[in-house]
Amino acid sequence: MTMGRMNKVAYSRRNEKNGWSLFLLILAGIVIGSLIGELASQVSFLNWLGKGYSFGLDNPINLDLQIMTLIFGIKFKITVASILGIVIAIFAYRKI
Repeated sequence: MTMGRMNKVAYSRRNEKNGWSLFLLILAGIVIGSLIGELASQVSFLNWLGKGYSFGLDNPINLDLQIMTLIFGIKFKITVASILGIVIAIFAYRKI
């Protein structure tokens, strides 16, 4: 491989966007947005940031196998602030 070709390969790998970084940025946006929404719900003019919808399993599913018990459950709460966090995370990913 020539030196010029090696530089092109290294340059193209640096510019590739990684799916894991997008996933981690979105996850961070959700967590930070939810935290901001929770804090803002206590302020009268910012309480709309905490408005949202919850869905998932209210009663977890129990599976008793005699030697161990497995409990399955999942619940999501989507707020306006978490959606804004996702949008900001995607915008930040595009700027990277």
